[in-house]
Amino acid sequence: MRVLFASLASVGHTYPLIPLAIAARDAGHEVHFAAGEGVHAPLAANGLRPFRPADSFYELYAEDLEPELVRLQPDLVVHEWGLPGAAVAAARAGIPGMWHGFGRMIPEGIGLELPTKNAEAPGRPHIDICPPSMQDKDFIATEDRIELRPVPYSEPAALPTWDSRPTSQPLIYLTLGTAFGTPELLITAIEGLSTLDAHVVVATGRVRLDELGDVPHNVTVRTWVPQSDLLPHADVVVHHGGSGTTLGALAVGVPQLILPQGADQFANPDAVTAAGAGLSILPGELSADAIAEHVRALSPRHGPSDHRDAARAIAEEIARMPSPDEVARRLPDYAKCG
Repeated sequence: MRVLFASLASVGHTYPLIPLAIAARDAGHEVHFAAGEGVHAPLAANGLRPFRPADSFYELYAEDLEPELVRLQPDLVVHEWGLPGAAVAAARAGIPGMWHGFGRMIPEGIGLELPTKNAEAPGRPHIDICPPSMQDKDFIATEDRIELRPVPYSEPAALPTWDSRPTSQPLIYLTLGTAFGTPELLITAIEGLSTLDAHVVVATGRVRLDELGDVPHNVTVRTWVPQSDLLPHADVVVHHGGSGTTLGALAVGVPQLILPQGADQFANPDAVTAAGAGLSILPGELSADAIAEHVRALSPRHGPSDHRDAARAIAEEIARMPSPDEVARRLPDYAKCG
């Protein structure tokens, strides 16, 4: 069977699809991946045959993908929530398709078309990587969902990017993702976290290291770290509320402090705090002192273990979800539904 995956050309939209694409490849299917060149390197490294339709850079429109569907003749198209154009192109060509989520169902008003309201490709099933206890209840009640365990993906590091040897200090991981980080917010967060008796590891993303100035001795700053490798060592994760980091922390049972900045980042902390697995600080309430105070409350070495217990309960829920290999074995059934 030939399967075409398609995503926006960003880490947050492409990486959630990679585990299933790899599993489909390992199951013997021929896998191709349509996306802008910005994410081709990790796709090619995993044998997923990336290509750029038309002159697309980030977004893909139906007209970009339609000639590629004629060329490839895929049996199934797996398109992420951020690409309604791929769903439309597959529907017009009469090719079975599946939505692939990247977290909670996206809220209205963040600049993305809701996949549940796509009139040109109605009724397509959703591969859902969000644990049911965290997912939007209306989405669960009304849509055809295929649960898939969220498996964090990150490119392997050529050299160690932090010291993972056990110490008596807690490890705090700070990241603002690849799209929303600013030097001002990182500096504020570092100022607050550095006052704690902890080792702080910072992934700066798009913020240049020289924009941060001198950092305290207990802070390690890197442009990028292999997040899936670091998260199991963390005691607390401080981040922007992106779906990948939110689910990654939940999958290993680590409490989190969320500092939402935009997009779907305000919906994710609502679910995390409601579950008791973390805390959040809204932009108007942000300060170095507030960040330090909240992380102190989340740390099992300072506050009660309620947040960690709640996070671990969700980690157990995630571990029970079907693996990418299990879902990949079911893909031919959906290719026959067109």
